[in-house]
Amino acid sequence: MPFSSRIQARGIQLLLGRVMARVHKDLRFADVPKRTEALRVETGAGPVTCTVYRPPAPATTAALAPVYVNFHGGGFVVGRPEQDDHICRYIAATADCVVINVDYAVAPQRPYPVPVTQAYDVTAWIADNGPANDWDGSRLAVGGHSAGANLTAAVCRLARDRGTFTPRLQIIDSAPLDQVADPATKQSLIDKPLLSPQLMRIFTDAYVPDPVDRADPLVSPGLADDLAGLPPALVITAENDRLRDEGDAYAKALDAAGVTVTHRVFEGVDHYFTHTGPVPAAKEAIELMVTTLRTALGE
Repeated sequence: MPFSSRIQARGIQLLLGRVMARVHKDLRFADVPKRTEALRVETGAGPVTCTVYRPPAPATTAALAPVYVNFHGGGFVVGRPEQDDHICRYIAATADCVVINVDYAVAPQRPYPVPVTQAYDVTAWIADNGPANDWDGSRLAVGGHSAGANLTAAVCRLARDRGTFTPRLQIIDSAPLDQVADPATKQSLIDKPLLSPQLMRIFTDAYVPDPVDRADPLVSPGLADDLAGLPPALVITAENDRLRDEGDAYAKALDAAGVTVTHRVFEGVDHYFTHTGPVPAAKEAIELMVTTLRTALGE
C-alpha cells in the first residue's frame, strides 16, 4: 500500500471516527435500557474486544436466549463499534436475544485478511461457548452494516465451507460486495451521495492493498458463483446508495442459488440511513431486522 494511501486512510480515521459515532437524536432509543458487559475473545489474528448486550429483563423460561453477532460499518477503516449501540440495544430489548457487538481490527493498520479472520473466529467462539455465557450458541444469527455486512457475508461463507456452525440468518445492510469494480462506475440517483468514488477508493486501498485479493469471495461476495448452502438472508439496500445495485444483485443471486431471501429496497434514502435517517425509514428497517431475527431465532 503506497505511503500516501496510508496517510489518507489514517486521516479518514481521525476525521470520520467521531462523526460516524453520532446517530440521529431520534434514533438513539433513549428509553430502551442498556445491560452490557465486556467480552474478550482470542482469535487467530489477535484478541478482540466485544460488547455483550443482554435483554433488559431476565428470561422467563429456563431456555437460554439466542444470540446475534453484529459487525459495524466504517469502510473497514473506522473502528467505532459504539456507532451501532442504538441498533444493538434495541435488538436485545425487542428480539429477546443476546447481542454481541464486535470491535474487529481495521485498516490500514490491520488490512485483509485480519478483519475476516477475527470476525469468523469470534463468531465461531460464540457458537461454541453459549451455556457458559448464558446464551444459546446453536440459535445464532450474524449481521452488519456497510463494511460489517461484507464481513457478515464472509463469516457465513467460511462457516458453510468449514462446516463449523450454521447461522440461522444473515443480515446484509447496505454492503460493499464488489471490491473490483471502479467506484466511479457505481451510480447514485442523487447528485451528492454520502459515498464518493474517492472515499471508496481510499477504503478499498487501505483494506485490500493487493489488487489480486479483491476478487476473492471473502472480499467481494457479490462476485462469487457458489452461493448455494448459505444461511437465509435479510438484504437491505438504500435507493440512493452507490452500493444499491450490488446489494440488489446479491439478493437476486442468493435467491437463484436456493437461499431463502428477504430483500427490501428502502426508497428515498442513502447509505447509512439506519444511523443518520430519515428517521421513519431507519426505524422501519431496524424493526424489520427485529421481526426477521425473532422468526429466525425462535425455538
